[in-house]
Order: sequence, then structure tokens, then C-alpha cells
Amino acid sequence: MRGRVRGTWWRRRGAAARRAGAVTAVLCAVAALPGACAVAAAVAADPYAFDPAGRTVTGTTGTADAPRLEPGRIYRDSLPGSGSLTYRLDLTAAESAYAPVTAVPPAGTTGSATDGIRVSLEDARGTRCSTASALFGAGLSARPVTALGQRQTGRSLCQGAGSYYLRVERLSAGGSASGTAAPAPRWDLEIAPATEPALAAAGPTTAPPDPGAASPEPLAGEPHERAAGAGFASARPLGQGVWRTGIAPGDTLFYKVPVDWGRRMHAVAELDASTGGHGYVGGALNLSLYNPVRGYVDGASLGYTGTRRSATPDPLPPVEYSNRYAVLTGENAVRFAGDYYLVLHLSEKMAGTFGTGPFHVTLRVSVGGRAHAGPRYAGRPEPQDVFTVTEQDRRAAARGGTAGGGLAMRALAAGGIGTGTALLLVLGGWTVAARRAQTRASAQNPTA
Repeated sequence: MRGRVRGTWWRRRGAAARRAGAVTAVLCAVAALPGACAVAAAVAADPYAFDPAGRTVTGTTGTADAPRLEPGRIYRDSLPGSGSLTYRLDLTAAESAYAPVTAVPPAGTTGSATDGIRVSLEDARGTRCSTASALFGAGLSARPVTALGQRQTGRSLCQGAGSYYLRVERLSAGGSASGTAAPAPRWDLEIAPATEPALAAAGPTTAPPDPGAASPEPLAGEPHERAAGAGFASARPLGQGVWRTGIAPGDTLFYKVPVDWGRRMHAVAELDASTGGHGYVGGALNLSLYNPVRGYVDGASLGYTGTRRSATPDPLPPVEYSNRYAVLTGENAVRFAGDYYLVLHLSEKMAGTFGTGPFHVTLRVSVGGRAHAGPRYAGRPEPQDVFTVTEQDRRAAARGGTAGGGLAMRALAAGGIGTGTALLLVLGGWTVAARRAQTRASAQNPTA
């Protein structure tokens, strides 16, 4: 029974995507609306919205001819079902480097808890600077996963200028994704290398004292609807507050919270009670927190029996440069200011037990502490604004992003509206607006 329900879910999802694609093509051709095609494609795309500025690159199996990645740019590639891909970073002796890799399984992929990717960074002699893995986890649900390769200055390994090699490897417990002898499908990759310059003057080399603070009390109050983005590049800004969104089984949602130096954030995700079905789904909702260079900070997941449940990560210290010397991974990762990403994934297993939804999630986001000036760097990071929080960022977080993206997001936020229907409503509204504008222009400039 669950297999039939799950199959129906993916068929419906595929049909919705095809309908959305057809509508997009027609409206882009007829209406010729600025920005309509891009937003329509983002609405129709699944399961991840890649950065539109991404450049195509082809990784190699060895280091000899590995393509060079330039910090501050976004790259796209695809990872085979077995083996690994290698890329090159040319670094100075003074800069720390971060190379996050997001792997996106195609829709309909099945997998185990230990399926995912492993990312490592090595120097020219083969010394491993770092290794990190990202797995599907207890939800047994294929989803975009992100792991970070990094080289930090001031450590005993991987120092000095030269070529460093980023290696991305597929992890699979069950061989091919289909469970047959056929090759496993390729996973699309998004790679976003970044660098952090050295300090202009020597700073502390030990972690700050543990503040020992308990988790803040979750914020109370009525939630505000705030639809999400479908990738890091399109993550929707959030500030302190209580936010609510709809999510369907198998979906992954992205938000970003600007956190300045000296401030600390905490988030709780609550999955509402189900209106139908009964049973148990392990790892039903996964909440992950990533730092400004997409490094994993912390996360929590919850098992679900149909009643309201919360996923609550551990409390984190305020954002400080010296946190990089902390032993614990979560504390070590809150080492710079910037956008911190909240990523929600609802297990596709929910469809077979509690239906296709959409389900409703409430996010309670707290941002506390006193902001202060950050460290003075000897150079500039790449991208240049990656460790900066501006007043514009704060305003966007308070209001939920730019007005241009709000129309599409509000349509999707209305729980129960399917992808194809939402797309028709959004683009239909644009079409009407465009026709009205053309009518006014014709009236003002009549032809002979």
C-alpha cells in the first residue's frame, strides 16, 4: 500500500512539473514578462533551485588535470553513481578556504540512511586537510545534502601557498539507486568556494569561555506566513519571530537568518498534527543549520506519530571569530557573521503514512545578544559580502525579502495550492498586469 501511495505521489509531482513547464513556456513566449521565466522555472523546479550564476565545470578522477575553482564563484557539475571527482583550488599561505558541495539526487531517488557524499580537501602532497560527510539520515528520504571541505590557517597541517584539491565522493550503502544492476543515476552538484583573509593584527588563539546558556524559551505569538526558497541562492530571509509554512513529503525548504558578530540565534521547528492517517515515521522532519560558507553547524530531527512535535537543536554560543578554536563542531562553526541557513526537509515516507499534505511547520527563531564590530581583516574575503550583515539584510529579514519575489512566494505559501495551480495564479496575474500595461500604452500612443 505504501509503495502504491508513494508511486502516486511521485507521478503527481512529475505531472505537476510537466504542467508547470508547459505553462512556463507558453507564458514566457506570449507575455514576454521580465523575470517571469526565471520565477516560473524556480517554482516548477525540483528538488533544488541551483544558483542561476553557476558555471558548468567538469571534475576529473585525478589531480593532474583537475579544473581550477575560483573562490567567490558558483560551479555546477554532476557526480557519477560510483567513484569521485576532483577540483583544484590555488591558495595563498594567509587565507583560510572553504569549499561547500551540495549534491542533489534526482526526483524519485531511493536510498538508505548512510547514502550521501563525502568531501575532502588535500594539499599537493596528498595530506588531508579536512573530511566531512553528509547523509540522508534517519528519514530514509533522498534530499539535497551539503558537506564542506576546508583549509584553516594556523593549523599544523595543510599550510603554505599552492594547489589544494577538493575531492567529492559518492557514498552508497546499496549500490545502484534502483536496486538493480543498472548504473546509479548521477547527482547534480553545486560548489561554492570561498576564502577568508588573515587578520590585520594578531588575535586570540583560544576559544572564548563557554557562556553556559540554556536554550532560550521559544517565542510565543501568532505565526506569520513565510514561504521558503528551494536552494541556498534563493533562501528566504527570516528575522526573529514566529513563522509558518507548508511543506510536502520529499520537499526541502531554505531560509536564511542574518546573524552579526556577538549575536546568537536559536531555532525550533514544530510539525503540526496530521489531519489523517496513523502510524510512525522516523526522522519525519529534519532541521539543519549551516553557516555563511554552508558549513554544517547543528541540527535536529523528529519522529512523528501524527501529533504535534518539535525539533530543537542545541543552544549555540554567540558568533565570534575565536570560536574556530573550539573543540565542539557546532561551536567551532559559528566563527563568522553573515547569513545562517535553516534547511527543512520532510521525509517522503510521510506520504505513505499520513498522506501527501501539505503539512504545516512553525519556525520559532530567536536572535539575541549584543552586536559588535567584527575583526579587521588584512584583505577581503571572496565573496566580498559573505561575512557581512548590512542594514538592508536586516530589513529584508524583517519583511521577508524583496517585493519582487514576494508575489510568487505568497502564492506558494497558501497551504494546499499545488505547484501547477500556484504557477498559473502567479503568472496569470503577471499576464493580466502586462496586458493592462500594454492597453494603457496603446491608448497613450495610438497608431495610424
